[in-house]
Amino acid sequence: MKTSDFNYPLPEELIAQTPIEPRDHSRMLVYNRADQSVQHLHFYDLPKFLTPGDALVLNETKVIPARLLGEKEGTGVPVEILLLKRVAKDVWETLVRPGRRLLPGTWCSFGNGLLRAEILSSLESGGRMVKFHYRGVFEALLDELGQMPLPPYIHEHLADQSRYQTVYAKAEGSAAAPTAGLHFTPPLLDEIRAMGVNVVPVLLHVGLGTFRPVKVENLDEHVMHVEHYEVSSEAALAINTARSTGHRCVCVGTTSVRTLETVADDEGIIQPKSGETGIFITPGYRYRAVDALITNFHLPESTLLMLVSALMGREEALRVYNIAVEEKYRFFSFGDCMMIL
Repeated sequence: MKTSDFNYPLPEELIAQTPIEPRDHSRMLVYNRADQSVQHLHFYDLPKFLTPGDALVLNETKVIPARLLGEKEGTGVPVEILLLKRVAKDVWETLVRPGRRLLPGTWCSFGNGLLRAEILSSLESGGRMVKFHYRGVFEALLDELGQMPLPPYIHEHLADQSRYQTVYAKAEGSAAAPTAGLHFTPPLLDEIRAMGVNVVPVLLHVGLGTFRPVKVENLDEHVMHVEHYEVSSEAALAINTARSTGHRCVCVGTTSVRTLETVADDEGIIQPKSGETGIFITPGYRYRAVDALITNFHLPESTLLMLVSALMGREEALRVYNIAVEEKYRFFSFGDCMMIL
């Protein structure tokens, strides 16, 4: 299978630059796999498609202000460091700009020296391993000096930084938001819980792969990024109980899907685990634990569109995406969403 098999035409004006207010007023395309039907609704209609006893699985990761703007020490050249993954107490895997100026041995300064970064090594991915030097608490400095790392296709300034955070974000560690969850509001979650739906948190820290396109044409040659995940005993029990009693596991976002499919056994039983996952889901994959999915509209030729195509079928996914374009849905992180039943 080829990367180009997952291309589709998308007018630039459909790439959402700002979030909808209120959050749950975004549009929602509902696709039913049983009869291939499409409905056009809004996210606040979600409870109509949930039933008591279902498990609604959310990724409770929290985006850190991972974008640091500063200067190269000794030259004053403007630099940018994007934190992707902590590998030791003060050592991070990062993306840097300008890469040709930030070679091993280089030092950078942020906040007039409040935070300094030492470039340790270059990575095969093109990134850098960086060690930070500072006085005080790193997280406090990051809150003071860092910015929310919006995707490169968003060009508008985000006035309210919390809008790139889910309302249930809890565990800090992501370089990007699990964007399907951005549509939820606390009242909507309360309504869903009151129905008897079990809202189940899992964790996957969104990292390097969000910023890396598929660079090979043959998908067998693509090396998937690795991200940290955690599934608690309580979460595993809740999901297994729902499915064993005839109810569904409804995943919010592709990150929740990747987490559950990593820890599910061949019978679809969720195992409580934590670790690193590099699971790459493409058409032909047999889903073991996911019965329905809520997800935003993804970039052409992306691993996320491939994951969705594995659930719907590639031709159906592209057909529905073309419908979304015709109906002028808003695409990507701040865009609308679809529910796959």
